Amino acid sequence: MTAIQPVDTAVRDFRPVPITDEEAAAMFRAVVNLFGKWGVSDEQASILLDVPVRSYRRWKADGEPGRIDRDTKARLSNLMGIHKALRYMFRETQRSYAWVQAPNDAFQGRPALDIMLGGELTDLMRVRRYLDAERGGW
Repeated sequence: MTAIQPVDTAVRDFRPVPITDEEAAAMFRAVVNLFGKWGVSDEQASILLDVPVRSYRRWKADGEPGRIDRDTKARLSNLMGIHKALRYMFRETQRSYAWVQAPNDAFQGRPALDIMLGGELTDLMRVRRYLDAERGGW
């Protein structure tokens, strides 16, 4: 007969782990590529990331962002989450890229990009939550 093992009753810490500067820089490079696939202009990118367009252009040209604050890290994370959800939903990559610019009944006929260009972090979160709900979870 096997002895019963004690149950681990330690409280686990489920707080989110902060995004490191290195992770944020990698996400930035990925998002620059994603913006190209989505057809996002530099002006629109600056709104989505809430950085001055001159800064965005400099970061894009250098291939490395400057100092990334907590809000911008959250924006990058949400943009990557939107991309991930779309990749899960569509087998054809072009459909996932085109979806961002396509009219959508869930947004009163407006494209998701229009919603995200509201400029607030919550606008990005709204699109991400919608996609997560559509694909059935995380």
